[in-house]
Amino acid sequence: MYKFKLSWSDAGIGVLAVLAGSLVIYLGDVLLGVNLEMYYGVATFHPLWIVTLFFVPFLAGIVVSLIFGLGGKILAHLAPLPVRIISYYQVSNGPDPEFGVVLPMGYWLLILILAMEFAAIGGVVGEILVKKTYGRTDKRLLHKRYQKASEISGQSSGKDV
Repeated sequence: MYKFKLSWSDAGIGVLAVLAGSLVIYLGDVLLGVNLEMYYGVATFHPLWIVTLFFVPFLAGIVVSLIFGLGGKILAHLAPLPVRIISYYQVSNGPDPEFGVVLPMGYWLLILILAMEFAAIGGVVGEILVKKTYGRTDKRLLHKRYQKASEISGQSSGKDV
């Protein structure tokens, strides 16, 4: 059983990683000019919309994992949240759009969950890039921070099978 200790520096790096991922998503939205919170009928679903929904959060997840390191795939889920919530609030409380309608909350939640899941996939890819392997690896080689001092120094605790 590992004891996970969260230090202030780990929390700060985690917040920085999530904000960097959110910045990637925001810049992707601005550069591509797509607003996922609006529905324009069939014209909504075009290649830039697909890139904004799937590929931009994927890149944000990679960024989060590269900044945070191991455990970044969990934090990558959080990167789309601030951007999508603020964007939905601005669209729903702003002036009425000329064309299209604001997505109902249920459909918007589907978009949010898709963005979060693709960010998580990017987080897994980012972790693979960080640790250069994936799968079952000897934990003594990966998580030295969370081991007891006797396990790190190579001493056996007598419980080896």
